Amino acid sequence: MKNSQFINLFLAVALLLSLLTGCGTASPPRSLLVATAHPLVAQYNIRIFHSGLTAWVEFGTDTTYGRQTSPFTSSETTPDSQVLSILVAGMLPQTTYHMRAHVNWPGGSWVDDDHTFTTGALKGPQGAPATTSQLPGISVSTPVPGLAPAAGVELLSLGEPANTSMLEAIATDLQGNIIWYYPSGGAFPIKLMPNGHMILQMTGDLREIDLAGNTIRDVSVAQVNQSLQAKGYSFSIGAFSHDVLTLSNGHWITIGLISKAFTGLPGYPGTTNVTGDAVVDIDPNGNVVWGWSAFDHLDVNRHLQGLPDWTHSNALVYTADGNLLLSMRHQSWILKLDYANGTGTGNILWKLGEGGDFTLSGGDPSQWFYGQHDPVILTTSGTGTTMAVYDDGNLRIDTNGVACGSGASAPACYSRAVIFQIDEGTRIATVSWQDLPGFFSPWGGSIGILSNGNVEFASSQPFDTISSQITEVIHTDVPQTVWQMNITGEQAYRGERIPSLYPGVTWQK
Repeated sequence: MKNSQFINLFLAVALLLSLLTGCGTASPPRSLLVATAHPLVAQYNIRIFHSGLTAWVEFGTDTTYGRQTSPFTSSETTPDSQVLSILVAGMLPQTTYHMRAHVNWPGGSWVDDDHTFTTGALKGPQGAPATTSQLPGISVSTPVPGLAPAAGVELLSLGEPANTSMLEAIATDLQGNIIWYYPSGGAFPIKLMPNGHMILQMTGDLREIDLAGNTIRDVSVAQVNQSLQAKGYSFSIGAFSHDVLTLSNGHWITIGLISKAFTGLPGYPGTTNVTGDAVVDIDPNGNVVWGWSAFDHLDVNRHLQGLPDWTHSNALVYTADGNLLLSMRHQSWILKLDYANGTGTGNILWKLGEGGDFTLSGGDPSQWFYGQHDPVILTTSGTGTTMAVYDDGNLRIDTNGVACGSGASAPACYSRAVIFQIDEGTRIATVSWQDLPGFFSPWGGSIGILSNGNVEFASSQPFDTISSQITEVIHTDVPQTVWQMNITGEQAYRGERIPSLYPGVTWQK
């Protein structure tokens, strides 16, 4: 019998029992716990008997529980005819869990009996049990006794080696155990949305999924290009790329790869098909309502890392004043675009980085970021902004104007986590904090401030090692490592500490 058929039978029996006992809507809600297609996710169904019913589920490996979901509220107004379904996620594979629902309604509350649920084995991208070769190696260390990491779980956006079939979108606990994943490959990156779903930026699709992996909304490249053509834009995108923002109005903003042919560029004889970036704002119906092309605003002859990969944008940030930041790795710039909540001109308001519109305090060009990833706005006050950046350091320029790694006598490249103070009024940027882990991460990376004030950053090691590390350090002048995750077999495009798999909920263990 299918789950849906079983649920309907359960509801019919529950309704009949409530009528026979004369309890009507005064009876407590009844529940049913079922498996989903995801081996690590359960579905807790609660019969709705009152409009405005709110419920949440606590769960754990024993009856002290320890974790909980967000509260979910029913909008149904027809008692005894629907269920409130809560997906319970964040569990280890092949483990028995205890869980129970807490239910509130106007004028009353109820706590369900304890139920048990046993999770399944991890599955690979094709649905068969995951093999060792499909899983990254993950280990965690806490070097300093007594220093605890920030609470939460780690959400990983990994890049698998070519010609492999590995899990790439993974959440782990702070011991490095996988507690959730999305089986399909190509999530680059994956993010937790404010509504509790996940959004994945894939090459051909933007996909919103629930915790069981069910697709809620999908926007394809073909759909976006059809809208771009209908709106009269001069470009179409070949693939989605590197990042996606979700706005409170339901719009998604993402980066798209675009190309344009140029003939006779200096140093590039003949015709060169240059790859650049577009930014598109997509409404809930899948229509483009605002678009931007790098070819309309930048000089194609400025190509720090050569052609045809000209700009290689890798991150978007929505600013407090309703504009956008666009991180252009191959320009070593962060651009501020006039987005104005979808009404802007698209003009570049400023360029941050070497050769841009800001002066760096101290004047040492090596202190700028180069080949950067994942700028994050920490605070904004007036014209001042505090911004964290993962500085990969590709072709970092020293005080003599020599780019690192550009020859036998050139300085060695290095990476760092860095925080800048930026004044948009004076156009002065100042390095306020940095941590140099002691190696060069040639690609990938992310950074963020955690709930305890510590800094976390992800670094991918050189390609021949196929490994990464994610490090939490104390935000002091002399950073000290509190927690570190080492990953082998895959490289981390991003690693993000999130409070839990549920908005508004923090898991302490």
